[in-house]
Amino acid sequence: MYHQNTLIARLRAASLDQDTAVFAKTPGRADMRFAELFQGAEKIAAALVSQGVAPGDRVAVQVEKTIEAIQLYLGTVMAGGIFLPLNTAYTTAEIAYFLDDAAPRILVCDPTRQAALAAVARTAQILTLDAEGAGSLTTLAKGFSGFEPVARAGSDLAAILYTSGTTGRSKGAMLSHDNLASNSEMLRDYWQFTNSDVLIHALPIFHTHGLFVATNVALLSGASVHFLARFDADAILEAMPTATALMGVPTFYTRLLADPRLNRDLAQNMRLFISGSAPLLVDTHEQWQQRTGHRILERYGMTETNMSTSNPYEGERRAGTVGFPLPGVEAKIMKDGSEVAIGDIGVLWVRGANVFQGYWQMPEKTAEELLPDGWFITGDLAKFDSDGYVTIVGRAKDLVITGGFNVYPKEVESLIDDLPGVIESAVIGVAHPDFGEAVVALVVANSKQVTPDDIAAALQDQLANFKRPKQIILVDQLPRNTMGKVQKKALRETYADLFG
Repeated sequence: MYHQNTLIARLRAASLDQDTAVFAKTPGRADMRFAELFQGAEKIAAALVSQGVAPGDRVAVQVEKTIEAIQLYLGTVMAGGIFLPLNTAYTTAEIAYFLDDAAPRILVCDPTRQAALAAVARTAQILTLDAEGAGSLTTLAKGFSGFEPVARAGSDLAAILYTSGTTGRSKGAMLSHDNLASNSEMLRDYWQFTNSDVLIHALPIFHTHGLFVATNVALLSGASVHFLARFDADAILEAMPTATALMGVPTFYTRLLADPRLNRDLAQNMRLFISGSAPLLVDTHEQWQQRTGHRILERYGMTETNMSTSNPYEGERRAGTVGFPLPGVEAKIMKDGSEVAIGDIGVLWVRGANVFQGYWQMPEKTAEELLPDGWFITGDLAKFDSDGYVTIVGRAKDLVITGGFNVYPKEVESLIDDLPGVIESAVIGVAHPDFGEAVVALVVANSKQVTPDDIAAALQDQLANFKRPKQIILVDQLPRNTMGKVQKKALRETYADLFG
């Protein structure tokens, strides 16, 4: 019955013959079977249509992670709508921007936020969904049974995801049914997911990683999930003996490594640990392999492209790299209009069925970054090594130009991170009256014995003078977003007046 709705048909296909199999095991709740998952999504789709949702309408969602929120995603797509997930940490003022920009027909939020959001909802009708999966949305949905998904072609939009807005206004990346389905199908095959897999799902679902990688890959393979509301070391370690895979961000792995219960016996049933959304330190790779016997698979993607590269499932998973361009994805590294030589740094461009349709209501920005021939300019600085592995050096906007020389923060950070007693570092450029920008290092250390002078001395013989930090500042922690990415924009703002 789902064949006319491109994404839903493909997400449902793997479980059609295993309706009674468990899709989600959620702590404190009854297991949810595949049939129940999709039947609930149909009811939500019918409820949305009853409230006026028509093909192409946006459904904005700011709710806690529940299985009903997954059904809302599926139900929105079934109804022909465009799913617009929003970070649960966004304030009312931030939500106001998204509502003004996307003009959704429906806003689904936690009941505790309804009053505040009503003031900025404009024309959007508000429905509620709480952390237990209850609310006016699910109450309304109970009155319906069955729904024939609205026909949608592969080129129709299925979702809009807003970028984090690190360089100005957040941009709404428009993702089609084909963008999402093709990328997740390819990941399923590349990472060898089947209906025998059990995935530990502890990622948020307002982000590409948790929603379109973890959820879609599980559905497309007919796999089960341990569905956790958030990262919880106890819950993950408890689930590990009955699971086969974990998708996480670097913070997951560093926190699990800090738990003495993590060992090879606990991880013996696991076949795959995947990391993304932020760079994984080489030290974390090595510690994880030593403790569990498994090599973490690191991959690379963006809101605009889903996943573009991955270390191999079979073959060398090379620490410090994000592997090879995925099947069906082309990648090249460009500088000044030409491809660079192997080993040289430039801006990574990608092209493939995974690449988005453009930025919502921003045609000029779309034209700058998404070229007529399909190439997307990622804005990430990268290089290929002689074996074809891609290394991400940093964001182009994070490049430091000091005294006319280019400094790539990743190079400096890697050297600092390798020093004894250093946990991690972030290197930024700060306005300087003489050099234009000065290199500044923010360092988190696990020992009071580590001093800025020690770090400076260690870098003395490893870096050219212009690359060495003009100031090294010890900090308790680095600011991060919900996916674990260090927020260098916030650091640049904090230290903007460091040199007067």
